[in-house]
Amino acid sequence: MTPLNPRLLDTGSPPIPEIQAWGARYAGRGGLLNMCQAVPSHAPAPGMLERLARAAGDPASATYGPILGEAALREAYAADLGALYGGRIDAAEVAITAGCNQAYFVAMMALAQRGDAVLLPTPWYFNHRMTLDMLGVEPRPLPCRAEAGFVPDPEAAAALIDARVRAIVLVTPNNPTGAIYPPEVIARFHALCRERGIWLVLDETYRDFLPPGHDRPHGLLSGETWPENLVQLHSFSKSFAIPGHRLGALGAPAALFPELGKVMDCVQICAGRPAQAALAWGLGALADWRAANRAEMQARAAAVRAAFDRLPGWELQSLGAYFAYVRHPFGDTSAWRVAERLAAGHGLLCLPGPAFAGEEAHLRIAFANVAEAGIASMEARLRAASA
Repeated sequence: MTPLNPRLLDTGSPPIPEIQAWGARYAGRGGLLNMCQAVPSHAPAPGMLERLARAAGDPASATYGPILGEAALREAYAADLGALYGGRIDAAEVAITAGCNQAYFVAMMALAQRGDAVLLPTPWYFNHRMTLDMLGVEPRPLPCRAEAGFVPDPEAAAALIDARVRAIVLVTPNNPTGAIYPPEVIARFHALCRERGIWLVLDETYRDFLPPGHDRPHGLLSGETWPENLVQLHSFSKSFAIPGHRLGALGAPAALFPELGKVMDCVQICAGRPAQAALAWGLGALADWRAANRAEMQARAAAVRAAFDRLPGWELQSLGAYFAYVRHPFGDTSAWRVAERLAAGHGLLCLPGPAFAGEEAHLRIAFANVAEAGIASMEARLRAASA
């Protein structure tokens, strides 16, 4: 075959299709239980569906929109951020992207170049590492330990920073571990980045599913102006159950957006316009619906915790937002082999820790994908697998 970009060829493939292929071999009772990819199991709110349909039928929605997002949605999201964090957020400090993955890609294109390095806490989200590999940027691991609740250590990060490091990426609540980083830890990372003259990139895709008592995830946005070295990423996919409409957001100092806009114009020009129109309404109108979904996720998390309390040999090491991060009971057996056995033999799809540069002993289970009956089925299948 005619040669391709070697950096792309050297980039690993996403693991989810491989797990799904293993599941296709399952011939047992009960069908597949997909706890592999983080997907809301409930439909969008009825009002959201109505507005999506109406906007999709409007010829104006079929034209190009503003690169950085519709003005109404940028204003609504800025107000939403201000209400959550207690700060003054301007619409000029946020942009709407085609999902949070695009927001991350755009940010990395703006902040780092080939030969630079970015610190990623491990276990890391595999798409974060893949993006850096494709760009020729070193993904420098910052190990997070189970005994520390998988929360990264700012002092350990400081020891890893050299002249090539351009940013530190934090994901909280974390994917894959579910770990929630305390506000004081986030503040220490921000201070470290400011001291070293690098960026803090804070991915808060799952912040709408924090447990009670975590209503303000941190204080970085509580001031009068956007912090000069902070980029914040978010996704509307889970909060509004619209992952297929690909809507995310990026917050940053206003002076950065002309450069971010260059990348966005080359990648997609603008996020889908019908979904933006519906979401501009939904951010203000669906607060109760979002709160109910948050409570439902907490109930599912409690059910998952109870299930693992009853499963001999399985150890729940972290739990939060959408994910359970567990230690399997099969000794030195590769987590890839365990995941294959669960998928092909028991119809339970989950991801192995090494897919995230984690340890062989771990599996990530996306419990938000299933309701209470699905969690009971998960328990039964794990029990059968370890019998």
